[in-house]
Amino acid sequence: MRLLPLIGRWCLLTMFLASNTTKPMQGATNDNRYMAYIGTYTVRGSRGIYSVSFDAASGRLSSLGLRAETTNPSFVVVHKNGRFLYAVNEISDYKGQQSGAVRAYRIDPQTGALKLLNQKSSGGAGPCYISVDASGKYILVANYQSGSVATFPVFGDGSLGDRSAFEQHHGSSVNPVRQKAPHAHSIVTSPDNRFAISADLGIDKLIVYRFKADNGSLTPSDSPSAAVPLGEGPRHFVFHPNGRLLFVVNELASTVSVFSYERDTAKLKLQQTISTLPADFSGNNDAADIHIDFQGKFLYVSNRGRDSIKVFAVDAATGNLTSIADVPSGGKTPRNFAIDPTGRYLIVANEDSDNVVTFNIDPTSGKLYPTANVVTVPSPVCIAFVRHQ
Repeated sequence: MRLLPLIGRWCLLTMFLASNTTKPMQGATNDNRYMAYIGTYTVRGSRGIYSVSFDAASGRLSSLGLRAETTNPSFVVVHKNGRFLYAVNEISDYKGQQSGAVRAYRIDPQTGALKLLNQKSSGGAGPCYISVDASGKYILVANYQSGSVATFPVFGDGSLGDRSAFEQHHGSSVNPVRQKAPHAHSIVTSPDNRFAISADLGIDKLIVYRFKADNGSLTPSDSPSAAVPLGEGPRHFVFHPNGRLLFVVNELASTVSVFSYERDTAKLKLQQTISTLPADFSGNNDAADIHIDFQGKFLYVSNRGRDSIKVFAVDAATGNLTSIADVPSGGKTPRNFAIDPTGRYLIVANEDSDNVVTFNIDPTSGKLYPTANVVTVPSPVCIAFVRHQ
């Protein structure tokens, strides 16, 4: 359901330090202190990007307030060096152009305050997703409303250069309301950084590009696309830590599609599609975000409408999924969620109840257990962690 018709499709999301395959942060820290930046839609009193402190020893969240005032920063990502944050402005009119914007911020290492470095047109309307390539030299952006993707160079000071690549998607699919045109919903580089893959909800495809980290270019790969079942609506995806599997959450059908992935060619082969909902559920639902634990044993998906986090076990031999739990999200409309840097907690952004909720992850079963750690943030939709200095 679209509640903001003039902007692109909401995206959540989140990623920990811009990578679906990022490992837990290890190192010398005595207090397990982190911060999480929260991207929002600027409704119900929200004014931009907020942050919370996170104590990984207890799972406790504490509000740190507004960090940057800006319109609809619906997806945010922290650079791998922890010094910079990048955000989209999910709008459709940037400086008189049919486009959204991307913003670069410097993170104060002591206070977590954000200083705007610069901003650029995203090249298309309704940007809803932003990621950083493995080299840290480029960001990649998906423009939902106009169905396009783009890359931007990252300079040494963290600011962004002019677009280094732009690709317009084409086509449609079977849903007469949501799939009349392409709607790029995410773009992420492969673990080896040789390819970039975009999930396009509007055309039921994963578009595969060759990506060059020396110039930020995108060109069609030898296996240029892979399809999900018609009408499923691919939204976000995550690689297995072994680099040989890819899991896609399909928003429109509330399913997950499992693909095998050939690392040398980026060829994708569909091997399973499984529902994110209980068999007896009869209401409306849009699946949203997807993440995998650091060992690749358990997969998690958020359901908006059912308002739950679905937990799957990943078969060690085949990669196929088995449902093991369906846990209430602790609020309404869970969009993005994140696994914390230690791998012990899962933190959920419940957009329509204005709260961020922490769950314990059982390391043996993968099941989630609610905690009393809840913090209020207006219209939260995206979570990105950084270590607190």
